[in-house]
Amino acid sequence: MTDIQDFSILAPVPLEHLQSGAEISGNTGFVAFGSRKWELFRKVDELRAGQRVPVLIYPSHEDVPAKDSFIVSWVGWYVGCEESGNGKHSKGMMHRPPTTEQYSSDNQGHWAVFWHVSELCELAAAQRLPISAIQTVKGGWRKSSPPRGPELVATPSTLEWPL
Repeated sequence: MTDIQDFSILAPVPLEHLQSGAEISGNTGFVAFGSRKWELFRKVDELRAGQRVPVLIYPSHEDVPAKDSFIVSWVGWYVGCEESGNGKHSKGMMHRPPTTEQYSSDNQGHWAVFWHVSELCELAAAQRLPISAIQTVKGGWRKSSPPRGPELVATPSTLEWPL
């Protein structure tokens, strides 16, 4: 997995944060989503060698176990991350989806890393695909256990990138 074209990041993000984050991405250059998987993003940064990485996002559903039938309906480009010692983004709310302000832990101590996505956009209905159609990569997501956080996956060859 040394070729940057061989992998993408598959991630669940609440729909409200995707919708409010798309405008932030367009206005500030990227939107910052939180994760506790700092090791994954260290690995991605090592593998990407400064290149941007495709991000495949499916709307997550709180209190619902992840299912194979969840649909990738948003895409963007991973352009870097910042680890957080205090759980806050270094630029405050500048790059965070405004909808995260209503959740007290979202911007105050919960996240270990903020991953940056540029050009976040919703896919046309014909381009959407179930997460079950996405191939795994060694050391990444297991098909028997749909992801509850960001994972490395093979970039789908059927996806016509709109970016």
